[in-house]
Amino acid sequence: MGTKRRIAVSATVAATAAALAAVGIAAAPSSSAAAACGVLFDDFNYSSRTDAALSQRGWSIRGNAGGPGVPGASWLADNVAFPTVDGQKVAQLTARTNGTAAGTSHAEFSQSNRRFFEGTYLARIKFADAPVSGPDGDHVNQTFYTISPLAAPMDPTYSEMDFSEYLPNGGWGEAGPINYQTTWYTYVADPWYADNQHSQQARSINGWHDVMATVSAGHVKYFIDGVQVGDHSGKVYPRQNMSIDFNQWFIDLAGHSSGTSVYQQSVDYLYHAKKQVLTPAQASATIAAYRSAGTTHTDNVVSTNDCDGGGTTPPPATTPPTTTPPATGGTRLQSNFSGRCIDIPGGVPNSGSLLQMYDCNTSAAQTWKFEGDGTLRAMGKCMDPAGGALANGTRIQLTDCNTNPVQRFTLTAERTLKNVSSGRCVDIKDWNGSNGAGLQLWDCAATSNQIWGKV
Repeated sequence: MGTKRRIAVSATVAATAAALAAVGIAAAPSSSAAAACGVLFDDFNYSSRTDAALSQRGWSIRGNAGGPGVPGASWLADNVAFPTVDGQKVAQLTARTNGTAAGTSHAEFSQSNRRFFEGTYLARIKFADAPVSGPDGDHVNQTFYTISPLAAPMDPTYSEMDFSEYLPNGGWGEAGPINYQTTWYTYVADPWYADNQHSQQARSINGWHDVMATVSAGHVKYFIDGVQVGDHSGKVYPRQNMSIDFNQWFIDLAGHSSGTSVYQQSVDYLYHAKKQVLTPAQASATIAAYRSAGTTHTDNVVSTNDCDGGGTTPPPATTPPTTTPPATGGTRLQSNFSGRCIDIPGGVPNSGSLLQMYDCNTSAAQTWKFEGDGTLRAMGKCMDPAGGALANGTRIQLTDCNTNPVQRFTLTAERTLKNVSSGRCVDIKDWNGSNGAGLQLWDCAATSNQIWGKV
């Protein structure tokens, strides 16, 4: 989000009381869309912010300084917690201020691996008009959004969708309470310039609300509690994958009066169906089905956007082919966990080089080809379990191609990269999301560090 958020140079779309959301919304494709493109559901059933399952499931909690919000304020990991609120486990974001930058702290957590683009997004959020303690009046912003990095000022591929930015006490020169939905084309941080389209509702949304959007066919449609409140299109339609984020922060300190004020925003669940357009009723029914079945988390959303949004249901993952299909050209293999690609270190194809994860690029070091003999090749050499070993922990290397069957790999219907001889999967070692992370064989579990997409 920009360092000085203000709605400007925007085509303002008046808030509308649309008919019931089921009217005029495209019907969801067949369930094969979920199998091919994936769904994410998280009920936030975690013990605390240090629960290991959080990072394993792709969540990161911010602790670094910087914008948006009050310059010099901090972003504290301890401001994110997972208590029970109104009978449900939630993700809770706390922001507090005593009127000084040093005494102001914000909260943010996100699915930071950028694999989210078109489809349906839904979160149930408890917004707060007043602090849980201290005097009221602060210019606090309670949010749910997707975002990509801004490569440079006026970056024409920048993408951001603010499903909700709720300002209970106003801000940016506007009186509160007011809620915004904003779809971004680009911006410049200094001097501030914004190019976006927005909708707004000048009313309170204190308490629990279903915040939803559908992104499809050039239109971003926003909903609050099943009622459409915005339809944005044209150049602001997103152009690249984004992360999913929640945060709560203070726009400025102008509204603070005295003492320390503490505000809380709670999130009951998050749901995303990639490349599926659901009505609010369909999305709510899906959440109810997950909860009825006792499902607290599922995630098989792929990074690629060429996945099948419908059509033939893929074969069961329990019966993958024993050889890879004939070669259809080179492709990068991108991790759902880190968003990075399988890479030959330094672009030098030395036999015995351990393969690594690295920022995706178009070099030959990341261009892999599934051959008809089952091998997976790049730069004239083959992916290989080091030493021909097949046990858990065997490192994945590059070596000369030979007739050893251990060099056969297949991308399964679950999008795991399975070694045919061992039945084990290519796994990012130690859940390391950084450049240089190593690869190994490990028992297939379809966790995000074992799921790959062709890009």
